[in-house]
Amino acid sequence: MTAEQQTDSAAEEVLRSYLTDRLKADVLVDQDLFASGLVNSMFAMELVVYLEKTFEVAIIGEHLRLDNFRTIQSMAALVRTLRDGSDG
Repeated sequence: MTAEQQTDSAAEEVLRSYLTDRLKADVLVDQDLFASGLVNSMFAMELVVYLEKTFEVAIIGEHLRLDNFRTIQSMAALVRTLRDGSDG
């Protein structure tokens, strides 16, 4: 497993645990949270705040696209992209 895959996998587990607890439903990493009705636009804003605090990233501009929050996989990829793009 590459370092990139390990990072995504760890982020996916954190997100899956959070969403399962918060939504009181089992969530698959590739499940479309919006299409399944588990997440609405108000909860999407909560997800933005959660990702920023938990993973110490800033989600602004082009990254505030619905597709970045559609699945656990897409959120983990967003976190990786933001971490790789910032030199802190």
